[in-house]
Amino acid sequence: MSEQKQFFNAMTVLGLLLALGMASAAFILGVQAKHAVSSQQSITVKGLAEKPVKADRAQWTISLSVTAPTQAETIKAIDRERAVLEAFLDQQGLDKSTRSVDVQTLGPHYEEEYIHDNPRQVQRGFEGYQNVHITSNDLGKITAANQAILSLRADNHPVTSQPPEFLVSNLEAVKMSLIAEATKNARTRATEFVKQDGVNVGVMKSASQGAFYILSATGGDDSDNSYGGIYDKSTIDKLARVVVTVVYSIE
Repeated sequence: MSEQKQFFNAMTVLGLLLALGMASAAFILGVQAKHAVSSQQSITVKGLAEKPVKADRAQWTISLSVTAPTQAETIKAIDRERAVLEAFLDQQGLDKSTRSVDVQTLGPHYEEEYIHDNPRQVQRGFEGYQNVHITSNDLGKITAANQAILSLRADNHPVTSQPPEFLVSNLEAVKMSLIAEATKNARTRATEFVKQDGVNVGVMKSASQGAFYILSATGGDDSDNSYGGIYDKSTIDKLARVVVTVVYSIE
């Protein structure tokens, strides 16, 4: 009888140990599964940062266009008109060191005439072209000269000018500072999204930068995307903007 009791007690202990082991294994597996699921959960958010910037450099192009009966006369005409333009720029306080001049371009000048009511192109002399480029950090002088150049056209000088381009010289530094701020903004947004669910934002799993925007401070922009986004060059006061996309794990 005592042997049966001992056997019964041994079996009871063994059962308890097996139950305890199974419970422990289930707990461990549950925790591991929870961590596995948690590690697979993530949230994707966009972060935005922007700040005002001011152009510190201007580029301006002025074109000369003349017509004359011969090539020699065309070259002389370009030289005369360039001398007038150079004097004008001197008066505007734009030093010669700010200027670069393209090589003169010559070509035939055609005019349309009618013979028996049929139009045809007939060469009448030659055309000459030359561009003068001005680059300056004095944005005020460039702006004033762009307005004053109308007086040359009013005096029948064959000059045309493109609107000045106002540029920001430290774009890379501006972009890097905005990326840092946009990344902080992304985490803030992610935290707001998940705080109602009782979970926390974990480590960053991946991040990518969107386009870099230099916009007009007044809200307008142009279509030049030479810097991987929009780059407004028409205004001095601008707004720099960066958008990033960040994926965070959920804990």
